[in-house]
Amino acid sequence: MQNILVCDDEKDIVEALRIYLNAEGYNVYQAYNGKEALDVLKKEKIHLVLLDIMMPVMDGISTISAIREKSNVPVILLTAKSEDTDKILGLNIGADDYITKPFNPVEVIARVRSQLRRYLNLGTIETKASVLKIGNIELDDESKTVSVDGDNVSLTKREFSILRLLMKNPDKLFAPSEIYRQVWQDEPLGAENTVAVHIRHLREKIEINPAEPRYLKVVWGQGYKMEGEK
Repeated sequence: MQNILVCDDEKDIVEALRIYLNAEGYNVYQAYNGKEALDVLKKEKIHLVLLDIMMPVMDGISTISAIREKSNVPVILLTAKSEDTDKILGLNIGADDYITKPFNPVEVIARVRSQLRRYLNLGTIETKASVLKIGNIELDDESKTVSVDGDNVSLTKREFSILRLLMKNPDKLFAPSEIYRQVWQDEPLGAENTVAVHIRHLREKIEINPAEPRYLKVVWGQGYKMEGEK
């Protein structure tokens, strides 16, 4: 059984996360500021930390710095939409992912599973040259397979080709006509609607919340891009 440390100064949030995680079979330790979290980490074998940013006594940013001095345990930040600057700072100094409040329990569990899978398998599997990875999405160009959080996703040939193009060029913006030209190998007549339909289907298969995509982004009037990990 994996041990997860939940640290947030709001006790209702800690209790809600404990219930969600216990229901999935995880053992949960609780803390209400960074100092308490570090004390738990000294005494217990923790496999993942869910960590709030804004806390009394010792905030999340200081806590991440202290954790990274001694451990590579996965840290997922719990952030408010108003804390974008702190979120980016946290990711830069060692956090592995973030969840924005108010959070969806399904998203929490998905992100926890993804980070635990990486942490527990660290160093046991060599990454092949044919494998592209962005966040929790993995594309194997050799076997023509795609997985999200370790679960295989069934894509059509066109969807796979679009995803491969975008993952090979993270953060690069592609106009619909360019996507059509490269994937369909044809002149882009009526490309915009055709590509838009395929992008929508692709989002539904690879995004946790297709209505608010984390990776496959649209820049209105310009095109699409696969947003790399920050």
